[in-house]
Amino acid sequence: MRTGRALTLGPMTPQPNPQVGAAVKAADRKHVFHSWSAQELIDPLAVAGAEGSYFWDYDGNRYLDFTSGLVYTNIGYQHPKVVAAIQEQAAKMTTFAPAFAVESRSEAARLIAERTPGDLDKIFFTNGGADAVEHALRMARLHTGRPKVLSAYRSYHGGTQQAINVTGDPRRWASDSGTAGVVRFWAPYLYRSRFYAQNEEQECARALEHLETTIQFEGPETIAAIILETVPGTAGIMLPPAGYLAGVRELCDRYGIVFVLDEVMAGFGRTGEWFAADLYDVTPDLLTFAKGVNSGYVPLGGVAISGAIADTFGKRPYPGGLTYSGHPLACAAAVATINVMEEEGIVAHAAKLGADVVGPALRELAERHPSVGEVRGVGMFWALDLVRDRETREPLVPYNAAGEANAPMAAFAAAAKANGLWPFVNMNRTHVVPPLNVSEAEIKEGLAALDAALTAADAHTT
Repeated sequence: MRTGRALTLGPMTPQPNPQVGAAVKAADRKHVFHSWSAQELIDPLAVAGAEGSYFWDYDGNRYLDFTSGLVYTNIGYQHPKVVAAIQEQAAKMTTFAPAFAVESRSEAARLIAERTPGDLDKIFFTNGGADAVEHALRMARLHTGRPKVLSAYRSYHGGTQQAINVTGDPRRWASDSGTAGVVRFWAPYLYRSRFYAQNEEQECARALEHLETTIQFEGPETIAAIILETVPGTAGIMLPPAGYLAGVRELCDRYGIVFVLDEVMAGFGRTGEWFAADLYDVTPDLLTFAKGVNSGYVPLGGVAISGAIADTFGKRPYPGGLTYSGHPLACAAAVATINVMEEEGIVAHAAKLGADVVGPALRELAERHPSVGEVRGVGMFWALDLVRDRETREPLVPYNAAGEANAPMAAFAAAAKANGLWPFVNMNRTHVVPPLNVSEAEIKEGLAALDAALTAADAHTT
């Protein structure tokens, strides 16, 4: 069955070419080993091109991308100013070793430091979010001389060895040997409260009490860091209740623990602020970033470092680095991206569109679709928690469902794609995470397709 919508040809849209698509697909299936996948059970779409909020295949099907890639194309695909900046940098200096001062690297660090909260003014560049987490935790352990890290269930911090071990979802299980020095705790999530809370105030207070008890029983003098996603991304976009992050900050100060905020997904405008920490008026000791820093055009991540931790390595070498740290092409893309976001008012646009259009529309969908248990989000960062039963809040599919058990979510995703929408689906949730500069008309187009697709999910409710 043909899926997607016939594309409207534009200056960057190629004519359909199924033969080329078949060749791309054949080479992929023969040689590419895909992440997080059973290789013989996947059927990757051959993508011919992308522009703005859309991408298309070789058969002439166009999709509105409600995933922003993997929640990183914050300014959409192929923004001409960022493409031009990469081309200009490539003509000038394609690459150079990280031990030298390079213009694009210095300027990217300056622009990032201007936007991070508090005194997070030193920037250590990495190639992506997972290695940013790796280095943040290494810095915390060296700074404190302590071995343990506390992280939350319902979290994702990356696929490298330490980052996957501080992750709190099933992707960790196959790599978790129990020797990484990680202790997990429950963060607040009122809709599925682990604390039998009746309101956000109770959830916040009980979650903080649980965290402090965990610290006390583990031994504060053994804990180097607490790492949290400011707003958890893949795990469900659960906004922390008022006072929670400030409470964690206070606990870290009380017990001499480094507070690490992971803003790999939430940062660079996704929540309608430059960093989600700004929503909660909290400053961590270390902040990790990637993805939206340059819309993923060239791989880049990093750690923003407080003065106190930077001072630890003032006369003591930091034992870590990467060959491509602060790669000139990636940094040029970051400079251009940040400037574009400023010039075009993209962060404010994401905040306004989220508050005035996306949030109200999703809540209206929830009133009409029994499969929608909860709507939550901010800016261009939203989740629909899909359920079989609103009263019991039973998820539409079981935790970590696969195969036939995941059929209801698979049916929902297929229905969305048939209506020209590429959805973000994880477990029993769909996330609405389009580019931050998506237009109101595009949002309404996507929400109409989402409305139709939810009918497939409604068929599995009780």
